[in-house]
Amino acid sequence: MEKVINCFCKRPDAVARVVCFPWAGGGSIYYARWGQLFNSSVEVYSVKLPGRETRVQEPFAEDIQQIVDEVISVLLPKLKEKPFVFFGHSFGALTCFATAEHLKKKHGLEPVHLFVSGTSAPHSKARQTSMKRSELSDEEFLKWMTAVGGTPSEILKNTEVVKLFLPVLKADMRVVEKYSYPAPESNVLTCPVTCFDGKEDTPHDLEAWKDLTSGEFTIQMLPGAHFYLKDPSNETIIIGNITKHLETAEMDYLK
Repeated sequence: MEKVINCFCKRPDAVARVVCFPWAGGGSIYYARWGQLFNSSVEVYSVKLPGRETRVQEPFAEDIQQIVDEVISVLLPKLKEKPFVFFGHSFGALTCFATAEHLKKKHGLEPVHLFVSGTSAPHSKARQTSMKRSELSDEEFLKWMTAVGGTPSEILKNTEVVKLFLPVLKADMRVVEKYSYPAPESNVLTCPVTCFDGKEDTPHDLEAWKDLTSGEFTIQMLPGAHFYLKDPSNETIIIGNITKHLETAEMDYLK
């Protein structure tokens, strides 16, 4: 499991788990450190994708189903043990939804809550009209990254680091751009869904996420642009929100 999941704080006695999916180009460390921020009743698993960190020698995922299949093959026994929630930002929101949908469809299992952030719903028309970033030249791509923010300027100015970083990010963008999801005829999930987003980010079609579940649906906007969640105060709000919903779900789960 260690190949695919990073867990800084192993808590075998935890009563629930949070499974986090990285943003495009991202590694597992940012979310793995969340394990130190949640209370002792929660264990945090952070997904580690191929082509980065300890998996740098592996080829990048070619499509979203490859990611889903790998995560489920590793985590399914763990997910059957106790309540769990999924959290994903941007690219990670799409991969965590695709994983949740597959779990529900194939195994009759779903998160007690789905938390998505920083992107339009998978079937939204907004996704169909968005530019294919992976086809940009490296120079144009760097300009876009600078505009989006969230990547330290010293990294963007370091030619050697950029050479290592860009292929990872572009590979993830190709996965996103390849992912097509039809508008559902009925709800595919029953769990509650919460959407987070930055108030200064490019507007996303968050309302469309409501089409995917029969459960409660909420939207919470926080100050900041695309990587608003890196702000410590916003991070505290997100973790507090997840904790609150987990505690409610645990009580329902144990009834």
